[in-house]
Amino acid sequence: MSRRTTATATATATFALLGALLLTASGCASEEPAPSPVGPPAATGSRTPAPSAGSPFWVDPESDAARQVRRYEEQGRADDARALKRIAEQPVADWPAGDDPVPEIVRAVRGAAAQDRTAVFVAYNIPHRDCGMYSAGGARDGQAYLAWVDAFASAIGDASAVVVLEPDAVPHMVDGCTPAQYHEERSRLLTEAVERLKRQPGTRVYLDAGNPAWIDDPGKLVEPLRRAGISRADGFSLNVSNFQTNAAVREFGATLSGLLGGMHFTIDTSRNGAGPLPGDRAEAWCNPPGRSLGVPPTDRTGDALVDAYLWIKRPGDSDGPCRGGPAAGTWWPEYALGLARRAGS
Repeated sequence: MSRRTTATATATATFALLGALLLTASGCASEEPAPSPVGPPAATGSRTPAPSAGSPFWVDPESDAARQVRRYEEQGRADDARALKRIAEQPVADWPAGDDPVPEIVRAVRGAAAQDRTAVFVAYNIPHRDCGMYSAGGARDGQAYLAWVDAFASAIGDASAVVVLEPDAVPHMVDGCTPAQYHEERSRLLTEAVERLKRQPGTRVYLDAGNPAWIDDPGKLVEPLRRAGISRADGFSLNVSNFQTNAAVREFGATLSGLLGGMHFTIDTSRNGAGPLPGDRAEAWCNPPGRSLGVPPTDRTGDALVDAYLWIKRPGDSDGPCRGGPAAGTWWPEYALGLARRAGS
């Protein structure tokens, strides 16, 4: 994905840790921020706890990070393995790829259900995706897209799930990157995708709305989000694959929420622990150096409007072939290690 940080990059090319610390220090659940509605229903029996005990979200034991930890351990790289567990032991969103999302979604919802957890997904397959940039692709046409969404939703079934819907799709209509002739169809497809996903009783849907360094005026997003079916969704998502600070994103989100009648939102905190790359730099969104993991995923955010802090971007996946990185979405262990080590310093 591209065009996600500064206005310059746009023009040219997601609980809270404090709450967790308070709980740990006091042992008093009454002092914790109340959970939002994004987690699973109360468990009806005793099950094996997931590795991330402070979160309602599922941790994939076969993630790229988890497999890398095992490789490091086999190679005797104990320090690297220990550092990378900061990623491997946290719930990260699943981005089902390809024409058939069903096998990956079924694997995730079964794993999550076995632990009474919520699976987190990203639906990212809109036609003309990413304006032909690093994450170009998507369904070949609208009919194929709606069939893909139907398969996606059917695979979730009755499971507890969160779906972040189509990162970039609305902001790229706002910034002009997506040609105007595609806007009407895209808005219709997003509306139908929201409606289809919301037919699943345990699924919450958040329509992506970019980040405050991309679309600097929240008002510009209001009508495009309405045309894209935001009223039928559970809210909007912010900061996907980006590095903006929680404070900046919460302020932006609160303003946008007010313009949308009080809608809630989620924040991607996967890599924003050190904030964005300083300065007004082109491609500041693409594998910027010196970044760090952010607040671990949680539904106890301490903010009535913020339903969850989520790790939507998988920490360690490349943003694209910049700064020595592999193709967008490819696991890059060296970058992952940097994020993890700086989070522990």
